[in-house]
Amino acid sequence: MPMDSRDIESLIKAALPDAMVEIKDLAGDGDHYAATVTSSAFKGKSRVQQHQMVYAALQGRMGGVLHALALTTVAPDN
Repeated sequence: MPMDSRDIESLIKAALPDAMVEIKDLAGDGDHYAATVTSSAFKGKSRVQQHQMVYAALQGRMGGVLHALALTTVAPDN
């Protein structure tokens, strides 16, 4: 069963409460998404660490219920 984009957003915001999350369904199948996540929690972290934080927020759903997620992470300037 595909994962709804609202569920993805909720999981990310639960782990990163200040996050701004933009999600696009790339294939219209609920299985292939692109997400841009902006959070002050990313400051001082490498891109890999930032992505790991988002994957951790998804609680093991990557590669299972959530087949593909093209991820962009941003630490705000302010």
